[in-house]
Amino acid sequence: MIISKTPYRISFFGGGTDYPIWFKKNKGAVLSVTIDKYIYIFLNSKSSIYHKDYKIVYSKTENKKKIDNISHPSVRECFRNFKLKGGIEMHYMGDLPSRSGMGSSSAFTVGLLNSIYSLKNYKINKKELVQKAIEIEQKKIRENVGSQDQVSASYGGFNLIKFSRNEKFIVKNIQKNFHNLNELNERLLLFYTGIKRKAPEIANTYTNKLNNSLNS
Repeated sequence: MIISKTPYRISFFGGGTDYPIWFKKNKGAVLSVTIDKYIYIFLNSKSSIYHKDYKIVYSKTENKKKIDNISHPSVRECFRNFKLKGGIEMHYMGDLPSRSGMGSSSAFTVGLLNSIYSLKNYKINKKELVQKAIEIEQKKIRENVGSQDQVSASYGGFNLIKFSRNEKFIVKNIQKNFHNLNELNERLLLFYTGIKRKAPEIANTYTNKLNNSLNS
């Protein structure tokens, strides 16, 4: 049984500049911090005496015989990427509600990838984990999402994340040099409004306009 623990994040400044459509032309920078609330992925490869299906448990429960039939897009593409054989069971739990603007979708993908790499006995570094998560979300699922959440979930901490035009990124941890971190933390309040939304749907309302303005 593999268990991964991946943090949610709060983005302070720079949201939107982490979209490829922006930083490929203008560069980008985001200031964000992960918090002490987490997404948990439980991944188990069953013995051959068990069924050969794929069991996926999140807000729904899926039992599928083929990877291509899995409805959850991130699970389907992550399993497909590694060509995982049947007999895999995955359970998801989260400290916070999904679709609440805390980077939960990317934290899920990062946590699932991390679990699969562990299952395969492959040690992956943080940068590789970010790159694979971005590949899954932006190129395989083709979701209109940025790149800051994958970085935050993989690296953790209080970071300034810079994106260059060639799609590379630099992570500068500012926690060590931030002497008033405790003072800042004591002055932050986080409220749950009960409002849920899908980040790609929100992004679709402005990224097309942004692309048009950049090309004009």
